Amino acid sequence: GPCTECSCSCGKEPDKDPSHTKKKENGDRLCVPKIFFGTRTHKQITQISRELKRTAYSCVPMTILSSRDYTCIHPVVSNSSNRNEMCVELLEGKHGKSCSYYHGVHKLSEHHALQPAPGLYQAWDIEDLVSLGRKLRACPYFSARELMVGADIVFCPYNYLLDPQIRDSMDINLKDQVVILDEAHNIEDCARESVSYGVTESQLRAAREELDFMVNNNIRQKHHEPLRAVCCSLI
Repeated sequence: GPCTECSCSCGKEPDKDPSHTKKKENGDRLCVPKIFFGTRTHKQITQISRELKRTAYSCVPMTILSSRDYTCIHPVVSNSSNRNEMCVELLEGKHGKSCSYYHGVHKLSEHHALQPAPGLYQAWDIEDLVSLGRKLRACPYFSARELMVGADIVFCPYNYLLDPQIRDSMDINLKDQVVILDEAHNIEDCARESVSYGVTESQLRAAREELDFMVNNNIRQKHHEPLRAVCCSLI
């Protein structure tokens, strides 16, 4: 039904495509829902976008959300084992440097190859986006996020839809949207993984030693004793 606030994930920015948000005479806006298509792996997204290309819907505005592991093209960051942190540090200018690729995002997200136009536009996959990003020296990771604003269909791995922290950081709002989960029998494992945490025995031993110290020195004993008991039982 009509909604005063656009509940799409495009909430933040005005929509460029008038067909997306039908204006109502009283100023309310009726939102066309986005389709969020979740898959188990990044590889499956490539297969699906290839299939999309072969259909009559090849020119539907789309985007693919994926991690920096697949989309970062910064020569130093992309070769690092901790891409996320390095990227954030660069963007915050911590060491007096910034990322020139990030500042070229609009060159990529506004490029005609990614803007739906009859006859020109084709569904694309991550590799297409990355190679175009390299050519334009513009960041594919942030461009894909920009393209979500006007996209009718958004492809992403399951955990982007299941994990509330990722949903927040990616500005994904699923209210009133259409969600399709490919191979949904994998969802349980994926949901378990997103709320699971691995810890080593040496980390547990170190934690127990620190908790011993706290308890022996009467530092908030009431809180630390139960924690120590948990560490001991796990060890």
